[in-house]
Amino acid sequence: MRSAKDFFRPLAVGAPAPLHEVPFRPSRMIHFFDPGNEKMAAKVPALARRVDVLLGNLEDAVPADRKEAARAGLVSVARQADLGGTQLWTRINSLDSPWALDDLITLVTEIGDRLDVVMVPKVEGAQDIHYVDRLLAQLEARAGLDRPLLVHAILETAAGVGNVEEIAGASPRMQGISLGPADLAASRRMKTTRVGGGHPGYLVREDPQGDAPRVTHQQDLWHYTIARMVDACAAHGILPYYGPFGDIQDLTACEDQFRNAFLLGCVGAWTLHPAQIDVAKRVFSPAPADVAWARRVIGAMGDGTGAVMIDGKMQDDATYKQCRVVAELADALAARDPELAASYAAAERVGL
Repeated sequence: MRSAKDFFRPLAVGAPAPLHEVPFRPSRMIHFFDPGNEKMAAKVPALARRVDVLLGNLEDAVPADRKEAARAGLVSVARQADLGGTQLWTRINSLDSPWALDDLITLVTEIGDRLDVVMVPKVEGAQDIHYVDRLLAQLEARAGLDRPLLVHAILETAAGVGNVEEIAGASPRMQGISLGPADLAASRRMKTTRVGGGHPGYLVREDPQGDAPRVTHQQDLWHYTIARMVDACAAHGILPYYGPFGDIQDLTACEDQFRNAFLLGCVGAWTLHPAQIDVAKRVFSPAPADVAWARRVIGAMGDGTGAVMIDGKMQDDATYKQCRVVAELADALAARDPELAASYAAAERVGL
C-alpha cells in the first residue's frame, strides 16, 4: 500500500505534479463524435459552440478496421479545430483490447497539450486506474507536458459497480465516473436490450381495490447504481455523470432520465446526437427560479448559521448548504453561457 504522503507525487520522473483538487468546469453534455468520419469531424468547430465537452470516440461504434483512422482523425481535429473554451476528451479502447496502448501513446505524445480528460471504458477496479495512471505519467514526462491529464472511468460491469468506491479514490487524476447502462446490463444478465432509460416490464402494481383496474408505475432500472455512483464520487471529490440514452427519437424519455440523474447529483450526461444537446443543457442547468430562491436564502442566512423564516418556511444551515450547491453551479455555468447568465439575472430582478 502506498503511503498517503506519496499520493500526490508524480509517478514518473519529469511528469507534472498531480492535482490536489479536480477543477470544476461545466460539463452538462459530453458530446460524442467519430473523429474518423470526415463529415462528422468537419462539424466539430460548430458543435464546440453548443457543448461543454467534445469527446473523440475511439471505442464502441468504431469498427476494428477503422480504429487507426479514428485515432489519426482525433489527432487532426485537436491540432486544427478551434474549440474555444470547449473541453476535448477522448474515450480510448478498453484496456484488454489491442488498441488501448497505442491510443494512449499516440494521443498523449502528439496532442496531450490539447486533451483534458481520458475516458477509460469497462473499469473493474482500482488496478485499471493504477495502470493508466502510471502510463500517463511516463508519457507526460516524455511529451514534456506541464499539466496532468485527468481520467474518467465508465461503470459498465458488475465488478466495476462492486468496486466503485475504490475506483473513485484510485488516483488524484480521477475526474469523474459515468454510468454505462448497455454493457452493465449485459454484465448483470439483465433482460433488457435498451440503452439506458426504463423498461415497461420493470414496474410496481397497486393493490387490488375490488374490480377496479390496477394502476401500474414504471420504475427506474438504474436508480440504485446511479445513487451508489454519486455517493462514491461525492466522497472522493469527483464528478458523476449519466451515460448514453439510446433512443434518439424519444426526447421526452431522454429528458426524464437526464433529470432523474440531475436530481440525484449527476452534473451531466452523454449526448449521442445533436438533438440531445439542448435537452442536456436544459436539464443540467438549474432553473432561473431555483437559482433566484437559492440566492435569496443565502442572502438571508448571512454566515450560514442559525435559522430564518422566509415566506413561512424555516431555512437553516442544511438548506443554506443546498442553496450554495445550486448557486455555485449557476455561477460556473453563467460564466460560460451568456444566455443563461441573462436568464438568471432577470429572475433575480423580478424576485422569482
